[in-house]
Amino acid sequence: MSVRKGSNGRWMFRVGAVVSFALLAACADDRGGEPLDDLSAQQIFERGERQIERGRPDDAAFTFGEIERLYPYSEFAQRALIMQAFAYHRDEDYPNSRASAQRYLDFYPAEEDASYAAYLLALSYYDQIDEVGRDQGLTFQALQSLRRVIEQYPDSEYARTSVLKFDLAFDHLAAKEMEIGRFYLKRGNYVAASNRFRTVVEDFQTTTHTAEALHRLVESYLSLGLVEEAQTAGAILGYNYQSSEWYEASFALLTGQGLSADAAGDNWLASIYRQVLRGEWL
Repeated sequence: MSVRKGSNGRWMFRVGAVVSFALLAACADDRGGEPLDDLSAQQIFERGERQIERGRPDDAAFTFGEIERLYPYSEFAQRALIMQAFAYHRDEDYPNSRASAQRYLDFYPAEEDASYAAYLLALSYYDQIDEVGRDQGLTFQALQSLRRVIEQYPDSEYARTSVLKFDLAFDHLAAKEMEIGRFYLKRGNYVAASNRFRTVVEDFQTTTHTAEALHRLVESYLSLGLVEEAQTAGAILGYNYQSSEWYEASFALLTGQGLSADAAGDNWLASIYRQVLRGEWL
């Protein structure tokens, strides 16, 4: 269609009409149509499900919330609350997902879906865990929430997945300690560096970072002149990670100074070494 001079007003009106019609059509598609007040709880629930299927979790969260308002004591109100938590999570609205999941746990702690509510609550923290360089407060909260799923719902289908995510989040915290320790090490702040690496060895020894932490302790302690501690860290490396690159690097450092990777003295690492010999460590 050509637009004649002077017809801009009519053209804009037609465009506006088309847009309005499209918006009305969209509203009629599960968002508009019959008012929710005129629908049964089941019909509203099914509308929320369709909205999720069509990639509109924000609309679905609102729809499921309306069931609780209109039919607060129905079976669908209970089901809608857990679906609302799911819809908010799908929409990456984690605070509201947490709130809905927690309300479900408060109102229906003995129901079958309580384990899923607890899992969704944990996911609302876990899925927000940022890269290692950021603050790890959410990681701690994720660990606490995942532990709740593991301990309170050990036979649920979500317990195994929670264990895997717990291990990953735990490893994430260890990575943060390692990053800070390396930062101090590069700047020659060996005391601060060794404290970070000690935290990994003592508190995160089941993670993938333990071998490197022991090697960094060898580096830090040699720089501080704490020879026995460096040797003992090397001994633990040799006992548990002899084939690793970290043991090779520590062995080279120690032998380069005429030292051996053997436990020596009576320090905190010596007690860990004794645990290693008894099979109580790792």
